[in-house]
Amino acid sequence: MLGTQERIIPIDIQEEMQNSYMDYSMSVIISRALPDVRDGLKPSQRRILTAMDDLNLAPNRPHRKCAKIAGDTSGNYHPHGEQVVYPTLVRMAQDFNMRYPLIDGQGNFGSIDGDNAAAMRYTEARMTHEAMEMLADLDKETVNKSPNYDETLMMPDVLPGKFPNLLCNGSSGIAVGMATNIPPHNLVEVVNAAKAYIDNPEITPTEIILNHMRGPDFPTGGIIYGRSGIVQAYNTGRGIIKLRARASIETLQNDRERIVISEIPYQVNKTSLLEKIADQVKNKIIEGISDLRDESDRDGMRIVIELKKDAFPEVILNKLYKHTQLSISFGIINLALVENQPKVMAITEMLRYFIEHRHEVVVRRTEYDLARAEARAHIIEGLRIALDNIDAVIALIKKSENPDIARTGLMEKFKLSEKQAHAILEMRLQRLTGLERQKLQNEYMVLIELMEKLNNILDSRQLRMEIIKQELDEIKAKYGDERRTEIIAEADNIEIEDLIAEEDMVVTISHQGYIKRIPIGTYHRQRRGGRGITGMGTKEEDFVKTLFIASTHSYILFFTDFGRCYWLKVYEVPQGGRAAKGRPIVNMLELQKDENIAAFLPVREFNDEYFVLMATKKGLVKKTALSKYSRPRRNGINAINIVEGDSLIFADVTNGQQEIILQTRKGMAIRFKESEIRATGRTSQGVIGIRLKGDDYVVGMVAVVRMEDDLLVVCENGFGKRTSIDAYRLTHRGGKGVISIKTSERNGSAGSIMEVVDDDELIIVTQNGILIRLPIQDIRSIGRVTQGVKLINLGEDDRVVDVERVPAGENEDIDDENGDDGENGKNGENGKNGENGENGENGEDSETIV
Repeated sequence: MLGTQERIIPIDIQEEMQNSYMDYSMSVIISRALPDVRDGLKPSQRRILTAMDDLNLAPNRPHRKCAKIAGDTSGNYHPHGEQVVYPTLVRMAQDFNMRYPLIDGQGNFGSIDGDNAAAMRYTEARMTHEAMEMLADLDKETVNKSPNYDETLMMPDVLPGKFPNLLCNGSSGIAVGMATNIPPHNLVEVVNAAKAYIDNPEITPTEIILNHMRGPDFPTGGIIYGRSGIVQAYNTGRGIIKLRARASIETLQNDRERIVISEIPYQVNKTSLLEKIADQVKNKIIEGISDLRDESDRDGMRIVIELKKDAFPEVILNKLYKHTQLSISFGIINLALVENQPKVMAITEMLRYFIEHRHEVVVRRTEYDLARAEARAHIIEGLRIALDNIDAVIALIKKSENPDIARTGLMEKFKLSEKQAHAILEMRLQRLTGLERQKLQNEYMVLIELMEKLNNILDSRQLRMEIIKQELDEIKAKYGDERRTEIIAEADNIEIEDLIAEEDMVVTISHQGYIKRIPIGTYHRQRRGGRGITGMGTKEEDFVKTLFIASTHSYILFFTDFGRCYWLKVYEVPQGGRAAKGRPIVNMLELQKDENIAAFLPVREFNDEYFVLMATKKGLVKKTALSKYSRPRRNGINAINIVEGDSLIFADVTNGQQEIILQTRKGMAIRFKESEIRATGRTSQGVIGIRLKGDDYVVGMVAVVRMEDDLLVVCENGFGKRTSIDAYRLTHRGGKGVISIKTSERNGSAGSIMEVVDDDELIIVTQNGILIRLPIQDIRSIGRVTQGVKLINLGEDDRVVDVERVPAGENEDIDDENGDDGENGKNGENGKNGENGENGENGEDSETIV
């Protein structure tokens, strides 16, 4: 405008940004997000209780509409709108969020399922008894007050807080650059800890944990595993605790079991939890669950997880803890405002500030009561003087022209104060009766005793501390309850294997990748030549590919044809009946596209004394320390570098000093010392083990344990041959080998080779899913260059796909129903036992690195 002079003040933008941000930060920290260490309330919570106190909404009064409460709070103390105030009011009434709710709500105030509260016009509220304890003595000038936002009312800077709210209800909030997350505690334990601190201010957090306050106590219960996080939080103000749901396992009449969840971790949304469990089951991350139901009602929480038959409930529960919010980590940050400054505190500091606040309240309350008593005693002394001189007092009053003259006359004649003279003028005639005069005398004596008592309190800190302890005991007696959260020490030492019986299992895998485990006692022993029993149900186009035996506590290393290694526990493999087809292994391992399992290696412990020895289809061998495979990732690790056109076909654990025998499809075998293979890293390629002719390839490998054992070679048509290891001449690796079995149209191609003794037993699996178990001693030892004997009668279009040795020591009854001790034992037995002219028997001595 014309005639006006603009005023421009230059400002440094960096300085202005810093100052503005600091002002904003301190406003958030002090006036919004963090609780005060004295009463444990944030400003919004404190103002809500103040507004409810103004409305006289005590527990013995009727509920009032929340819209009224939120409106008065916003209009009088918290000018940020009712929609901001109401959610805070709702949370203070939720018993699943507050260990000791400060508001008694009537109506829909939300649920643990995440349901929102009804609109404020539908709900009603009043204060709880605990909230009244927070406000006790507020009218006795026990705390400082400040003007509200428009300076029309005075509001308390902090509540007297007889109830230890900060520790009992905890607090959570995010400020600028900092956050608080104080867990709730049990009132009985907090009171005991506070009294212990009063008696011994030098008490340590560890002593508090051991003797008084065990740890957090959440409104939703649950189980805290381990005390290390509690000790750290109580000593430093920061720590992490592991909180789990409370679960029990119930057995049904049909021998099936189910998991029942009765308590979930603090601040976990039950609906989201159920959805997460369902997703984990749908994605095959957690298997063995058949049904999921929420049977919770007003009597309590009950989540039912039905399990499939033969499922391990402990294993499934452990996976639920791992993959869902049935187990959470609760980070403790004991951050609160101390004289309007944020501070992270140990548990002893929090107790000290609370007790100091209560001490100040007691002092100010005592001073207030003393001042009131002294003022009343002063008035009574004046009244007593007037009664003793009643005729003169009446005469003076009658002669006075007005009350001011009468008051002045009384003050001058009887040496009274203005207040005493005023009280005499206000005295009613009934006070002149003898009864009223005695009451006045009695009141005066009571006031004299009260003033003496109050003066003694002000003169003795020890007496004031005893009052604080007495009031805490009263709080504990009124509102104390049993602990809800259980604390179990040393959670890290709890292993799921301790809950699972250790037993040997037959693990079978089909051609299309279905895996299962079966107790080894399922299979009865038979004589050779028997028909066997069904070992695995398969689809028409599927067939059993391989099997191995391992303890439930063992690890399984899965080696693929791509040369990668994966890791599982045996008890994680689903258990099924004999006819069950199992579960797809692709849902348990994160295999790559077109990747297939080639070898399965049960391992109990990983160390540097043992090695993983691998063989490829093209005759390469490689040795790597077993410890290199101790920490595979879920998506696998490289075990051997496979060249194009080759694939891994076998792996075994060795001690580094054994002898190795490789078997080819066309019946050739080579024997050499393992020491000729130097140990290399996981990503190396390996060295030549056997030189192959034409389209021949390696089908099996044996790491010899005892030289007195025999080698058993089994062909795809069900014939096999047991021969002494000595019959295979020791050569160097890289040779062409010697004949191990005559392959013919009768025998078919060689399929597997293994080391056996008389006490061992044999499990043979066929393409059509037939499985037979027979003693090794039924197969007599014969020459190396022979066709062997029939081990199993095969049906039409059936063939042997895998063979496994069962360790000695099984005691199942022998089933001779379909035994055939002597059948087919003659053909091919009279081969040339001494033939030594095989080509390529002498291998190259020099090591060849591929």
